[in-house]
Amino acid sequence: MTTPYRRRGEGECEMDAWLDANATTLVVVLAAASAALLLLAVVLLALWRHSRRAARRAVRERAAAQRERLDLELQLAEQGSRLTMVRELHEIAVHSVSVIATQAEGAQYAASQDPSAATRSAAAIAAAARETLADLRRVMTVARGGEVDADEQPGLANVQELFRVMRDAGLGVDFTETGSSHELRHGAELAVYRILQEALSNSLDHGGPGTTATVAFTWTDDGLKVLVEDDGTRAAAIRNGLDPYAEAQKQGYTVDDDLAALTQAPNGRGMTEMRERTELFGGVFEAHPVPGVGFTVQAVFPSLRYHNGVHGVPLDRR
Repeated sequence: MTTPYRRRGEGECEMDAWLDANATTLVVVLAAASAALLLLAVVLLALWRHSRRAARRAVRERAAAQRERLDLELQLAEQGSRLTMVRELHEIAVHSVSVIATQAEGAQYAASQDPSAATRSAAAIAAAARETLADLRRVMTVARGGEVDADEQPGLANVQELFRVMRDAGLGVDFTETGSSHELRHGAELAVYRILQEALSNSLDHGGPGTTATVAFTWTDDGLKVLVEDDGTRAAAIRNGLDPYAEAQKQGYTVDDDLAALTQAPNGRGMTEMRERTELFGGVFEAHPVPGVGFTVQAVFPSLRYHNGVHGVPLDRR
């Protein structure tokens, strides 16, 4: 017996269509949820790997910092040992120089009384001087960590070579010299050279390529004035495509600003070193920025020709 065919009603057709539509929506929702979960898993994995790398990097940085700290402590200990040795050798050298001075005074007196005694004193002085020189060379070796030849230290004869090096690095250098130059002791020449070297290096570092430094040596009968003026501020404005005059006007510079620039004392290792080198030979050091232009360094040595590098103890004129 066959089942009679029954036509589907409109309600059943609508139900089927609704089920089909919702099934499609459910599939889309499930697919989107799966994609979101996959993306979340990828993000979490990336974050985990990043945190692992950061943790490893932090460990390496801590280890490197620890090694650097240990190296610095070792260097500090070595420097402390060197300073102790330098102080001890220096005390010996000072005592030896005192002995030489005493012997020289005795030889001067003996020369007028007994020429043979003066000869013996001169031999003793020469021997003491050689011993003192050996001690001083040991001081230099300990302080520098190796053998040092004093003849290799630069002086005024090397100034033109210094200018050439600075020009090759991008700093324009104009040099003028007035007055009659006179011979200086090597320590004084080295002080002048180092001051000039530091001033020109600062001009290049702060002004950048295109900066011009004007160097002037002014000699007097007993002294020397070293003047270094650069246009680093103006050069930086030109390098950036700006009008230097307009930029200076924008800053609203006044007379008070100029006075403040002239009276302030720039700090820093280089400035301190230049000031100490100048004062060591009885000089006066001054440095200040020039608003809208650049920077000026000046070292004036009133008695550099007869100064031995010790305050208040000038050498006799010859």
